[in-house]
Amino acid sequence: MIQDFSHTTVLLHEAVEALVQDPDAFYIDGTFGRGGHSGLILEQLQSQGRVLAIDKDPEAIAYAAQRFGDEPRFEIERGSFADMDQYVRARQLAGKVGGILLDLGVSSPQLDDATRGFSFLNEGPLDMRMNPDVGQSAAQWIATADEKEMADVIFTYGEERFARRMARAVVAARQEVQITTTAQLAKIIAEANPAWEKGKHPATRAFQAIRIHINRELEDLERCLDQALDLLSIGGRLVVISFHSLEDRIVKRFIRKHVKGDEHLPRGIPVTQEMLQQRLKSAGKAIKASPAEVQQNPRARSAVMRVAVRIK
Repeated sequence: MIQDFSHTTVLLHEAVEALVQDPDAFYIDGTFGRGGHSGLILEQLQSQGRVLAIDKDPEAIAYAAQRFGDEPRFEIERGSFADMDQYVRARQLAGKVGGILLDLGVSSPQLDDATRGFSFLNEGPLDMRMNPDVGQSAAQWIATADEKEMADVIFTYGEERFARRMARAVVAARQEVQITTTAQLAKIIAEANPAWEKGKHPATRAFQAIRIHINRELEDLERCLDQALDLLSIGGRLVVISFHSLEDRIVKRFIRKHVKGDEHLPRGIPVTQEMLQQRLKSAGKAIKASPAEVQQNPRARSAVMRVAVRIK
């Protein structure tokens, strides 16, 4: 049974407008979620256009079958966008993709469903896996990680200055009782945070960090970006919506690297366009959600969208 949790797609019209330049092209929605972007992409396509969606979440796959099961221009793969290359090459479409869209982060249904264990606001099993059938749950990792590893994860992925205190508190607590729920972990971390920020739950950064680690989010993003250029056609577009600085930094650096080309050429040699190997051009400045969208959907406040075009 598909749980009925609503989802408001962030930067919906801006992303699809930037992505779809050819209504008969092949497009990839690397993060299907509840199909907001895929649905609008399909509305912009003609009969020859196609959409391949990808998602780790079995509920997203089930929802796709329910919503787009009769749509011949749509298909979906259950997996990570980090494996996009194999899905595209299996269809013999490498170098022919009109656009790739990545809407990063956690979807509202995942956050709002307490059984998924993503949110410190809802009591539920401490899981956090986007694909609950694969890998280690957050509870399993919390039970086995040593204090240094835990502190490093919370500091690196959560940019949390009290990471060591939090890790120490979790290790001490698990010696007394098994930590299996979101509420347990949130309470331990909150009590270890000596500087609560107004309007922000004291476990926010730590939960973000653990989720990123459990799902290998940044590693998957880097793998996907490395594949994207060779999958796109000339003129094809890469559109990425990020929700925190770590993701956006990776996307920004990737685009800048391929816009500027190889900056480590030997001195004294005349530099040509070919030597620079510039493969992308930026399609403008980063775009953020409008005040009206943020008011309607507060989760849009941290969204940053970057767009690049393959030129070579």
